[in-house]
Amino acid sequence: MSSNAPKNPSRRDFLRTSALAGGGLVLGFYVNTADSAAKRVAKPSKAQALAEFKPNAFIRIAPNGTVTLVSKQPEIGQGIKTSLPMVIAEELEVDWKDVVIVQGDLDPIYGSQSAGGSRSTPTNYEEFHRLGATARTMLIQAAALAWKLPVDQLLAKDSAVHHPATGRSLGYGKLAAKAASLPVPAASEVRLKDPRDFKLLGTRIGGVDNPGIVTGKPLFGIDVSLPGLLYATYVKSLVFAGKVVSANLDEVKALPGVRDAFVIEGTSNLKGLLPGVAIVADSTWAAFSARKHLKVVWDEGKTAAESWKGFAAKADALAKQPGSEVLRNDGNVATALEKAAKTVEAAYSYPFISHVSIEPQNATAWYQDGAVEIWAPTQNPEAGQKIVTETLGIPKEKITLNITRSGGGFGRRLIPDYLIEAVAIAQKVAAPVKLTWTREDDLQHDQYRAGGFHFLRGGVDTSGKLIAWHDHFVTFEHIVFKDGQPKLEVGSGANLSGDEFPGRWVENCRIEQTPLECGIPMGPWRAPRSNVLAWVFHSFIDELAHAAGRDPLAFRLEILGDKGFLEGTGEQGIPYDVNRMKHVLQHVAEKADWGKKTYARGQGQGIAFHFSHRGYIAQVAEVTVSKDGKLKVDRVVVATDIGAQIVNLSGAENQVQGSVIDGLGALMYQELDIDKGRIVQSNFGDYPMIRIGDAPTQVDVHFLKTDYPVTGLGEPALPPLAPAVCNAIFAATGIRVRQLPLSRTDLSWS
Repeated sequence: MSSNAPKNPSRRDFLRTSALAGGGLVLGFYVNTADSAAKRVAKPSKAQALAEFKPNAFIRIAPNGTVTLVSKQPEIGQGIKTSLPMVIAEELEVDWKDVVIVQGDLDPIYGSQSAGGSRSTPTNYEEFHRLGATARTMLIQAAALAWKLPVDQLLAKDSAVHHPATGRSLGYGKLAAKAASLPVPAASEVRLKDPRDFKLLGTRIGGVDNPGIVTGKPLFGIDVSLPGLLYATYVKSLVFAGKVVSANLDEVKALPGVRDAFVIEGTSNLKGLLPGVAIVADSTWAAFSARKHLKVVWDEGKTAAESWKGFAAKADALAKQPGSEVLRNDGNVATALEKAAKTVEAAYSYPFISHVSIEPQNATAWYQDGAVEIWAPTQNPEAGQKIVTETLGIPKEKITLNITRSGGGFGRRLIPDYLIEAVAIAQKVAAPVKLTWTREDDLQHDQYRAGGFHFLRGGVDTSGKLIAWHDHFVTFEHIVFKDGQPKLEVGSGANLSGDEFPGRWVENCRIEQTPLECGIPMGPWRAPRSNVLAWVFHSFIDELAHAAGRDPLAFRLEILGDKGFLEGTGEQGIPYDVNRMKHVLQHVAEKADWGKKTYARGQGQGIAFHFSHRGYIAQVAEVTVSKDGKLKVDRVVVATDIGAQIVNLSGAENQVQGSVIDGLGALMYQELDIDKGRIVQSNFGDYPMIRIGDAPTQVDVHFLKTDYPVTGLGEPALPPLAPAVCNAIFAATGIRVRQLPLSRTDLSWS
């Protein structure tokens, strides 16, 4: 973390910019900045600029041969800081040991810097190939000029350009100055490598921050330290958007270590600056100690009347009525159910849950002369910049945002509420201020995964084929702000598409939705929507398969059918490739010896699949349930199809294994209760997380390499876990889980 970073973004100066035809990527060179710290790769000094090779904002090659690559997307534990630079390094033909990677702070030259929805890899993969290949081309051109040889007689390899005919070579460091004087070549002059020649992609590379994490180096937002730094806490109403009526500010200001205490009026934007009381002190400890003495009278508003119990009662009543919105209506479900040989009716529900990333929300801000510099662990720096401008009126060009590593994200840090709070406090304090949320703040003021209620009916014919499907989904909506204006909208992750499986596959299918208005903030939680929809739909499909007396795998394959490719509006308009899904389903069944094992009572296999975030994933879970109802997941087998190339095999395995464990934790324990408009739970004591003893004994990960575009893996491996485990529990015990978390269902059997 550099404390002498430029305070005024207007000092930035582009020497020139150009665009790669066809690539759509803006390239640029920076000069005339004061900072010479290695981390500021895009803003070198003028002296450095003359000696170093900077073909674009992402690459810098120093005269000593060191290659510095910028990772533009925030690192939240998903490994993007390592994997995307690997793509550049592959095309650049640089030895990985010569590479230094730095985090790029918010800058329009990098394009979108949001990290969410498993989009970072698919949206950057091709462009990053072109970045590396462009630099390689220029280095070869520099060597050709130095040797007076045609470029086609030269090749780049291991951080040097070689002339095989004579055995001569020049390291990239020695070519840097010459290459820096060359024009950026047109896209037509740049040749990408044949994937068959990849040497780095697909291998296992450890995370570039791993040594720093292990040795406790300051990497995270909560580690930020600046000269003269003050520390803040921000107290909000436990009832969301409650307003401050009065507070004992004078008493708090007199407490040891307290510099100031004041009310911030805030707004009603649940994703923005809510009303509250700020306490600024000489240390976080002093601030947290002072808040224990703070007494606030709140106007809690209408949200204080809301409760989970009340929502559940309303959902049960609404289930008896038609949905307020019909999302799909194929054939005639009522008639098909009347004619069905067997029907199944079931209600599934799941609660609100929290992200509880290990690093609580925090941000540091320094407001001076109408400009602000921010240091924040964020997944969406652009959103942070935008809300500061919209809420506090600080112009975009007067906001500098330094991106720190995040201690977990899972979608939570896409919402910049903590960031705008830090800036609002800093505006009133003539010093840099670090705002730190307590663990209780984090749990009780999250942007939650929404709860939901599904009322399902399904029918099969005499041959055991699925012929009818009806889902009435009772979900939640709340007020959101679009372009500064309030609007009632279904919560993020609480919406349902009419194309959601098995919509489009069942001849008689009706999917409808009724939202309940609430004052609880909702936001994306790992694999939004899919993390619960997969559990509901693939559990109910399993119910129908057993009702029909069918093998659950064969039943699913029959539903998928032979259509091959289905267009649709679901999953952000991306079509569904049936063959890819059948492929992973059949592959996971083969690897798990599906149907070939004999299990004793209390043991069983369950299968599920799901398509989300462009990834096709199938899983088989093997479980043991003791007679007294204790669950042990013995093995999870995962088959994934995420396209033509695994970028970093180590990171990809990490993402799948982490998804399995994360999904199991949510399934087993996570649950928030809502009473009087506030979250009942407050910390890990009453909101338990998965422990090591609960983790699956074995997780087998299989990557199917296909010819499709590369996609991300942070999310799609999570959704199938819950239905696979619950279907295995049914196979082992005959007990069907229809309510989350798992602790709400008695699994004991005899």
